[in-house]
Amino acid sequence: MTNAPTGHRGETRRIWAWAFYDWANSAFPTVVSTFVIAAYFAQGIAPDPATGQAQWGWMQSAAGFGVALLSPLLGAVADAGGRRRLMLGVFTLLLSASTAMIWFAKPDPAYMVYALVCVGLATIAFELGTVFYNSMLPSVAGPAQIGRVSGLGWGLGYAGGLVCLAICLVLLIQPNPSPLGLDRGQAEHVRATALLVAAWLLVFGWPVLLAVPDAPGPKPGWGEAARRGVGEVVALVRTLPRNPALARFILARLFYTDGLNTLFAFGAIYAAGVFGMGIDRILLFGIAMNVTAGLGAAGFALVEDRIGSRQMVLLALAAMLVFGTGLLLATTETGFWVLALSLGLFFGPAQAASRTFMARLAPPEEMAAHFGLFALSGRITGFLGPAALAAVTTATGSQRLGMATVLVFLGIGAAILLTVRDPVRR
Repeated sequence: MTNAPTGHRGETRRIWAWAFYDWANSAFPTVVSTFVIAAYFAQGIAPDPATGQAQWGWMQSAAGFGVALLSPLLGAVADAGGRRRLMLGVFTLLLSASTAMIWFAKPDPAYMVYALVCVGLATIAFELGTVFYNSMLPSVAGPAQIGRVSGLGWGLGYAGGLVCLAICLVLLIQPNPSPLGLDRGQAEHVRATALLVAAWLLVFGWPVLLAVPDAPGPKPGWGEAARRGVGEVVALVRTLPRNPALARFILARLFYTDGLNTLFAFGAIYAAGVFGMGIDRILLFGIAMNVTAGLGAAGFALVEDRIGSRQMVLLALAAMLVFGTGLLLATTETGFWVLALSLGLFFGPAQAASRTFMARLAPPEEMAAHFGLFALSGRITGFLGPAALAAVTTATGSQRLGMATVLVFLGIGAAILLTVRDPVRR
């Protein structure tokens, strides 16, 4: 784990409070989107794993479309109204409530639509909350520290996901009979993980709301903030042709984030379907992945401040292309583990360095709007990755060929990013 950057005691407290929100909200993508609920949906609710992978893909596409529509506008409204912290609190509550509702999704194909709606709503709340969370980064870290602080957040996020997964395994999944009286025949030991994540968000998500206040001063009404916000989005989009570095970075991120999100969303479904891994082994796999991803995010944060954000993203994408190709060719579970854990080292650095790169490109007074655009770049075509995977899986009946689409998106994004120059650090 990286050390918190040195500085005034209040500054250090804000940094850790901000970074600790990653610990809180990372439980959702780790437990729900990837390693537990996703696998439960494919194995326990859907009629077969291939259908589960395809339906999960269409759900992720719909959620991505919703985030693409809402994130730039809400980010600009938060900028204009000075209410980033309030918006983060609202979407954290929505995320917790939607996640808790997954408890009622029983192991029966009749609950497919209900489960997909719950996860889809939670995914939208998670992504929109992240817009406001990311926009706070420049207010807690100076230019020379921003890469380290961003990496600290990602490292804590993977640690939080790891701890939450371990609790799921030890307290809920493995005990038989359950000390909590959970009915394994109705998959209550698996469904209860959603309740744990919902509580986790509420217990650990509050420090940033206290320690990182919005800018002081009078705040306009919601109507005026919305009017200003719409104008800010329009002005921001109009400036893109005059800012080729930002425009090309946004375009590159459209593609490689599609690949990253699809890989993250379907890793457990792929492991369950291709290698027959059950929930117990998938949880162990998830814990191991979070260890390597956390080490990568924290360790490479120090490297990023030396070589630059763009170079860090390119290095991570190149490594994931190599290991991802090996994963698709792996025929044994041992080979899958080795290659997946190697790939996990570079997942966090690609995300953390992308966030840092955007923070360096964006003016401070328009930070939330730019991070709305940042979220847009990760979601406006966010339906394409899962849709391509779902379409290929449906057409071929092969999970391997479906997952191969991930490499295409990573490769296109890396090729475009090669044309972007690093900005002068402010």
